[in-house]
Amino acid sequence: MSTAIISHADCRRHQIDNMHPEQPSRIDDISDRLIASGLEYSLDHLDAKDVLNADLLRVHGVSYIRSLYEKIPPQGIVNIDSDTQMCNATLKAANKAAGAGVQAVDLILNGQHQAVFCNVRPPGHHAFSDKASGFCFYNNIAIAASHALEHSGIDRVAIIDFDVHHGDGTEDIFKDNSNVLFCSLFQHPFYPFSSAQSQNDLHIKSPMSAGEGSLEFRKIVEQQWLPEIAAFKPQLLLISAGFDSHRHDDMGHINLEDSDYAWVTTALSDYTKDTDCLGIVSMLEGGYESGVLGRSALAHIRSLARL
Repeated sequence: MSTAIISHADCRRHQIDNMHPEQPSRIDDISDRLIASGLEYSLDHLDAKDVLNADLLRVHGVSYIRSLYEKIPPQGIVNIDSDTQMCNATLKAANKAAGAGVQAVDLILNGQHQAVFCNVRPPGHHAFSDKASGFCFYNNIAIAASHALEHSGIDRVAIIDFDVHHGDGTEDIFKDNSNVLFCSLFQHPFYPFSSAQSQNDLHIKSPMSAGEGSLEFRKIVEQQWLPEIAAFKPQLLLISAGFDSHRHDDMGHINLEDSDYAWVTTALSDYTKDTDCLGIVSMLEGGYESGVLGRSALAHIRSLARL
């Protein structure tokens, strides 16, 4: 499968408190692992473009975007909420992260690639249309999905979120949208303390208890997600790829393994192979343990590329 990686040096410029888990080294952990494995040389590498205002405004309001720019500190760090921090270069990074998703969608829809992984930060799935939270400023996956739905040939997209934390921003943004299927794994009860109940029939919420692991995860995918995906028939798959659901990532307590990320990615790739779905866009969300993040992302990307 023709696969690309999109990243940008600006995503490393979002420099926050050294004790904060969402560090620039996350991007390097993935890229270093790709190089060490040799997979790096089988992928096309592209620099992320800045997101366009038109793409941002499909998801976020003008007043919210303006408020973020008004909060940019001339130096140092400001707290947006209890765990979301901003420096002078944060929105430059966020613009590239959101732009990467749009760029990835275009690569798929134009037939240039069948899968794209966006190695970018800050993450996005906790960002609401009018609020930053959970390390997130722009909802990257929602922006990518909304951009795809503007394409004349696309009227159904599916978002698959296997981060240990529920993608509450993504759910809220698409709560009234019948063109988006949202399948979300998350530890429950756990941050952001979302309800386990779905807001509509196209939101397949799959809570897992702390201590559950691979067997329960694979049952969720096979019994809940894959049948819903097959029935919905999305023309594009988007993945909020959070690797903090790994057993060795202290951010959560869902005990997934490297092999689980490879397995679920292969299952999703098989869907695109056997249907008229055009491809997969995957965007980095969580994953905070050095080494574990790189290994997990490598397993995911290798399966995307079918290598």
